[in-house]
Amino acid sequence: EPGNLLSQESFSLDILLDDIVLTHSLFLPTEKFLQELHHFVRAGGMEGPEGLGQKQACLAMLLHFLDTYQGLLQEEEGAGHIIKDLYLLIMKDESLYQGLREDTLRLHQLVETVELKIPEENQPPSKQVKPLFRHFRRIDSCLQTRVAFRGSDEIFCRVYMPDHSYVTIRSRLSASVQDILGSVTEKLQYSEEPAGREDSLILVAVASSGEKVLLQPTEDCVFTTLGINSHLFACTRDSYEALVPLPEEIQVSPGDTEIHRVEAEDVANHLTAFHWELFRCVHELEFVDYVFHGERGRRETANLELLLQRCSEVTHWVATEVLLCEAPGKRAQLLKKFIKIAALCKQNQDLLSFYAVVMGLDNAAVSRLRLTWEKLPGKFKNLFRKFENLTDPCRNHKSYREVISKMKPPVIPFVPLILKDLTFLHEGSKTLVDGLVNIEKLHSVAEKVRTIRKYRSRPLCLDMEASPHHLQTKAYVRQFQVIDNQNLLFELSYKLEANSQ
Repeated sequence: EPGNLLSQESFSLDILLDDIVLTHSLFLPTEKFLQELHHFVRAGGMEGPEGLGQKQACLAMLLHFLDTYQGLLQEEEGAGHIIKDLYLLIMKDESLYQGLREDTLRLHQLVETVELKIPEENQPPSKQVKPLFRHFRRIDSCLQTRVAFRGSDEIFCRVYMPDHSYVTIRSRLSASVQDILGSVTEKLQYSEEPAGREDSLILVAVASSGEKVLLQPTEDCVFTTLGINSHLFACTRDSYEALVPLPEEIQVSPGDTEIHRVEAEDVANHLTAFHWELFRCVHELEFVDYVFHGERGRRETANLELLLQRCSEVTHWVATEVLLCEAPGKRAQLLKKFIKIAALCKQNQDLLSFYAVVMGLDNAAVSRLRLTWEKLPGKFKNLFRKFENLTDPCRNHKSYREVISKMKPPVIPFVPLILKDLTFLHEGSKTLVDGLVNIEKLHSVAEKVRTIRKYRSRPLCLDMEASPHHLQTKAYVRQFQVIDNQNLLFELSYKLEANSQ
């Protein structure tokens, strides 16, 4: 209970308050947490300093909660009512809060500005439909500054048929598989499709490698969990076995691709700028939800999933570009360019891009190209060896942790490692011990989340020109076309150098 937690004196009050707000969902759903707070404000009617202290503590808790959650509250239908009630309760007793005038004023401002979802009120006008950047490679949308996705956002999505025709549906990002299939069925009824579509449909995610995952009707938020070149297919059960992936989007054709025409510095700066946008879109609570609430659906982790997917996309982009380059001399030049890009990203304190580029060069289909690597000047071989040491996971990523600990914000960390650390904290100790909340665990989780806050505590300022060439590079970096099928990457690799080890 919040009251019991607040009486703990082992941590400073501000830190404890932050710990509870960031991690309460580990032991209490948000709505229940707010109900408890409501109960304490009502019960704080007793006279004297104790009652007043309790009310003031609840006011501090509510303020911090609203400050932290902000946009996420649009998704919490039940929470809107309770917050409004709490606010009215506190304002009714405003005279009790003498000396806290600034706090009650701040509460008023927050309740005005935080978008609360209150179902009975008139629904707001429908939002602009957002294309999900992976499904629609549209230059206009990729050049716009990215804003955070919310589960209630409406997006366009393609759902394919076994014959690779598709329907485009408009759907909430958080829609369940059942809802998606409902929209697909409705669309098919209006098209002049042959009869026999009446059989109930199933939804399948098909990867470029041909791997298939049958999605369960109650699963939700599936759009952001797809692999880079995975697509959604709707089919009947008897056509499941025959499903084949779409042809590779990327055409394997001779000739220089865009990477040969752009400067390493421009690519590195555009990578950093884009990944900063994506990183800024991830709410700090998504990190907690991603690790601790896998079983409760993926309601609040869309932005984090898109960032993780982008990390994988950059890794595959590096491998794809190297393996599509047929001339050995040019291929060695390309390795040099990628090592340069990694160095510049590290200089930008963008460790996400740095890691992704190094992992791309470490892809087995690329690292086996012995003849190409031998053409590299010694200076670049040594630099790459240093980079491999820095990304080496040995001794719990000791080298990386030392480097990032010396960086001042803004920093883009290697996000998968933060999730690994949170998973370790989660699995290493229980949330409840003998029915009591394990405060130490909550504190450790919150501390990890506060490092993310620190990395983003200052804005990123990159000096980039605004020329037509600059926009072309920006578009290229924001919509890579990649091969993520490892078998195909190996095929390309063996064509280039059959006998390399």
